[in-house]
Amino acid sequence: MRLNPDLKEQFFLARALDEGFLRPLQILFPLLTLVSGVALGVLVIVWLERKISASIQQRIGPEYAGPLGIIQALADGIKLFLKESIIPSQVDEILFDIGPFLVLVPVFSSYLVIPVGYDIILANSDIGVFFWISISSIIPLGLLMAGYGSNNKYSFLGGLRAAAQSISYEIPLALSVLSVALLSNSLSTIDIVEAQSGYGFWSWNVWRQPIGFIVSFIASLAECERLPFDLPEAEEELIAGYQTEYSGIKFAFFYLSSYLNLLISSLFVTIFYFGGWYFPVPFMSKFDQSGWDPFIIEIDQVTDAVMGIITTLAKAFLFLSISITTRWTLPRIRMDQLLNLGWKFLLPIALGNLLLTASFQSLLL
Repeated sequence: MRLNPDLKEQFFLARALDEGFLRPLQILFPLLTLVSGVALGVLVIVWLERKISASIQQRIGPEYAGPLGIIQALADGIKLFLKESIIPSQVDEILFDIGPFLVLVPVFSSYLVIPVGYDIILANSDIGVFFWISISSIIPLGLLMAGYGSNNKYSFLGGLRAAAQSISYEIPLALSVLSVALLSNSLSTIDIVEAQSGYGFWSWNVWRQPIGFIVSFIASLAECERLPFDLPEAEEELIAGYQTEYSGIKFAFFYLSSYLNLLISSLFVTIFYFGGWYFPVPFMSKFDQSGWDPFIIEIDQVTDAVMGIITTLAKAFLFLSISITTRWTLPRIRMDQLLNLGWKFLLPIALGNLLLTASFQSLLL
């Protein structure tokens, strides 16, 4: 049976149109899912920080906006987005406008290489670790541009402090992460988690890299500018640092990027040192599914994926709680102490840990 040439042409045209419509949706849906999930995570973190800080200071915390105050962070976010964005006179408008975006976009991009389950990742790159390190090194440039473009001495000092602090602690953090990559023989975040899947929590890298974990945790707190490392925003010294002249949505971008960076740090600590989506106690080995019903197999796969996501998020929020508790219990250190800790203490330790790890790996090969 032969098809009419006109019908064939219409068929291929309709197929091309379908593919043309579906392709953008295949790209936009994961991105919208990522943005929605990350935004929800930030709201949870803000609420959690307010509740933990209130408990430490023997206060009640938010309780009126929604049950237990759970939508207080959403109300504050809407208020910030609706406020007028004021641009002071005599500022460099290009740098002033680009700075917040140059801080927020790299933070969002880092989520592309974060797996929350096996193959549940937007970009499974073989150099995912390098991508995260390289993309996060753009953030100090945005902070410096924001401080310099504000035409304010306090803002400029805050931008200089932020750039110096980020550069000081990026190097020990990168060296510690490379030590983990050496143990896993891969720069892929999924491969690093898979290398810790053998014997439950005994396979976690935290037992093989305790020094690297401590250095990474301290460096991640400094990267997120959390107390006791919030020198770029020290209100007693610099009002609000590089954020002083910002208001409305632009200030919200800095606020959002700070919490996004905190969530990223907790997720990467979970992935690199605490087995990612694997449960601490290993279950029984997988049964032979060759004779199973396909529907049962699909249910089993979905259950494993959901449990992996829950396990990853539970570990990440545990470290978030530790970071929040640290903020509300330790005093701020001086700028010279912060730089000395990074360059004279953490950097030699991280470098020695990397050399020691490389030596052991070369002996085992």
